[in-house]
Amino acid sequence: MALYAISDLHLDLNGDKPMDIFGENWFRHDKKIKENWIKKVKDEDTVLISGDISWSMKIEDGMNDLHWIHDLPGKKVMVKGNHDYWWVSITKLNNLYEDMEFIQNSFSVYEEYAICGTRGWICPGGENFKAHDEKIYNRELMRLRLSLDAAIKKDFKKIIVMIHYPPMNEKLVESGFVEIFKEYNVEKVIYGHLHGPSLSKALNGKKDGIEYVLTSGDYLNFDPIKIL
Repeated sequence: MALYAISDLHLDLNGDKPMDIFGENWFRHDKKIKENWIKKVKDEDTVLISGDISWSMKIEDGMNDLHWIHDLPGKKVMVKGNHDYWWVSITKLNNLYEDMEFIQNSFSVYEEYAICGTRGWICPGGENFKAHDEKIYNRELMRLRLSLDAAIKKDFKKIIVMIHYPPMNEKLVESGFVEIFKEYNVEKVIYGHLHGPSLSKALNGKKDGIEYVLTSGDYLNFDPIKIL
């Protein structure tokens, strides 16, 4: 059993959002994801998908994208991204497929690890952080803590966190998310959201004993990366 990760699939099998407007590497990117996924991921493996899964606005429209993911090998564990407007009640989502698990104030299990997570948000001190972001940021801190507390109550000692947004601003200043990671002894943080020029400012590696892994689809050339 292996653990892989990839985020920002930005699927649109309904054909309304051509992704190659963001660069040639996005041309038919769904086919790249599928080919790479099938080459390495087996049915007994798990894949973490840290948000921006589908462009659909409603769950009815997003079902084609979700079923496409369901048909790929392995168990899939997901958190919400900023573009996942189709995301409905967590109970409804977790009743859709046996091989797909959606995290919200909860956690998933991979061997001895608890997989916790939340969407995250823009961090204070960043270029785009405004006064109205404070409320959402604090709510996401609370959701992260709820997810971690759920795992701790089940006596999990080894923890991986999935979060869509980078858990620090572009200056890599410590945030409330990082403080919580340290408090709960999180080993690894899987995140996405960043594309293009923003990738040059991304943290990808160890910092203060925590390993940060950037998994944006285009950054990985649409090829899931092995985490464990």
